[in-house]
Amino acid sequence: MNDEVVAAVAQAHRRDWAQVLATTAHLTRDLDLAEECTQDAFAQALETWAATGIPDRPGAWLTTIAGNRARDVLRRESVFRRKMPLLVADETVPGPEDGLVDDRLRLIFTCCHPALSKEAQVALTLRLVCGLSTPEVARAFLVQPATMAARVTRAKRNIATARIPYRAPGPEQLEERVSAVLQVVHLIFTTGHTAPLGAHLVRRDLVDSAIRLARMLHLLMPTDAEISGLLALLLLTASRLDTRISDDGRLVLLSEQDRSRWDSQLIAEGQSLLTDALRRRPPTRYALEAAIAAVHTEAPTWQDTDWTEVVGLYDALFRLWPSPVVDLNRAVAIGLRDGPRAGLDALTPLLADPALAAYGYLSAARADFLRQLGQWAQAATAYEEALTLTDNSVERVFLTERLTELQQYL
Repeated sequence: MNDEVVAAVAQAHRRDWAQVLATTAHLTRDLDLAEECTQDAFAQALETWAATGIPDRPGAWLTTIAGNRARDVLRRESVFRRKMPLLVADETVPGPEDGLVDDRLRLIFTCCHPALSKEAQVALTLRLVCGLSTPEVARAFLVQPATMAARVTRAKRNIATARIPYRAPGPEQLEERVSAVLQVVHLIFTTGHTAPLGAHLVRRDLVDSAIRLARMLHLLMPTDAEISGLLALLLLTASRLDTRISDDGRLVLLSEQDRSRWDSQLIAEGQSLLTDALRRRPPTRYALEAAIAAVHTEAPTWQDTDWTEVVGLYDALFRLWPSPVVDLNRAVAIGLRDGPRAGLDALTPLLADPALAAYGYLSAARADFLRQLGQWAQAATAYEEALTLTDNSVERVFLTERLTELQQYL
């Protein structure tokens, strides 16, 4: 098979899958049929483009083929029109202001409808909007493909049962619904940034999917400060991904990373988006998190990090978005600003928070401060606790090495 054609189809899949599927779904009102026709269009592209050449506008070509395929099926299956549609048309309800309604936007908001569980929202978004195969989505959640296939099918059925309309929300609902969508995108990114299970620390496929989704949302709704803040956060965080793992597969702490290898293009883009997001008042949760990430990218060395600014940003973030994890990160920043004893004192009240009882990073943070203070036995106990709460192999290797280092002092 022609390598150039294969590469062109792969590029079109990354760039145009969501648009082709969304436009076809708008025509069919049936997610399964739209997905089948979209897959057929990409399969046909492999054959046709090899014979006729790659079209100037691959996305438009694919959309036409998928639409024609869908119309043929609908004509043959006239009974379709007598069945309840999986996607309910509701053109009487306006979409976002300024003509921002886009089939991709409709698809994203349908996949992330609050009537669906968060688990279903993430699975549908990865499968339909990002174009990941069912086995790929299954690997993201470390379940069997058959289990994930059933989960996606059930989510689609729930769309029909709840008669979820295939539309973007109106202006009066947009802020609430956008936040739900962004939570899904952020969850996909964080799952990829540090995989909760498995042999790899980073899942690039999930990171890239989240960034594509955030870019798509920003393209469709460029004036939304929350979207700008989230995209800035993802880009600034992703700029450091290549330095988080050593050549031999070990975890590299932020303090030890080679900053010359950080992605300067992602940093520049993220900082520009952050500046735009911070111009609007009040700042959003994601903008404040991006501002914390920006402090790190602006520091030429670990020692030059402005920990006072970081603590202040965490203070502002906690006021806006009270969270035990924010409190934990703030405590760690205090320790890095004022010393390990201050950090340990800041962490101590969090031990009684039930939300952090199974959060391994609390134990790991305590272990590190205790190690710095020379409290070897307590540090070893904390590292052992962190190990019981960590299922990622790379993190387990790091914690085990730290625990082994302490044995000489016990």
